[in-house]
Amino acid sequence: MGDYDVKQEVTDKYSLRGRVFSKIRDDILSGVYKEHEELKEVSISESMGVSRTPVREALRQLELEGLVQIIPNKGAYVTGITEKDVKDIYMIRSRLEGLCARWACENITEEQMDEMEENVYLAKFHAKKGHLEQLAELDNRFHDIMYEACNSKMLEHLLKDFHQYVLRVRKKTLSSKERGLASNAEHEAIMEAIKSKDEEAAESLAHQHMINAYENMVKNGLPQIFTKEENAE
Repeated sequence: MGDYDVKQEVTDKYSLRGRVFSKIRDDILSGVYKEHEELKEVSISESMGVSRTPVREALRQLELEGLVQIIPNKGAYVTGITEKDVKDIYMIRSRLEGLCARWACENITEEQMDEMEENVYLAKFHAKKGHLEQLAELDNRFHDIMYEACNSKMLEHLLKDFHQYVLRVRKKTLSSKERGLASNAEHEAIMEAIKSKDEEAAESLAHQHMINAYENMVKNGLPQIFTKEENAE
């Protein structure tokens, strides 16, 4: 086997593991798998048309992320995300989003700035119309644009991971016209600060945006999302 074949084999192996990992994680975060449910290697490998090896590797990686617990001689079980996990994620995100906005002031491209402005104006339209599904999509994209604009692969990766963890919760708690309008107004303020290259304002506004999002979640969403058992933790 030549060097090219070896490299291709390695690439395929890791991309396969990555796809399996992403699929299982998405299913956990979207509620396909419930709290304490067993994740059976055989069933998952058959449903995805892969061997048990990438499934086993994915489950080990998910255990490191705290979404799965592997009990020796028993199996792998979903641990999911608790209320405390969500609070921790938002408090961490509030700091990282602030840093991201600060760095975006210096690194955002003209194309990214144009897309951010268009995003805010489209979201304003859909918020007034009560188009909540479109508003949620635009909200997600606003943050992605900012993550990309900070010009740091490490920070972008961290923030996108945290974003994924609470996506199911956010979909439920952003579903109000009032919060949609308020959230987009906060986005617009962040955008203007980045456009003006006001690093202090951009960082402060992005930080407060996450605090506001979390407080809104606690006020309107968390009790409806987590089970009594999770609330007791």
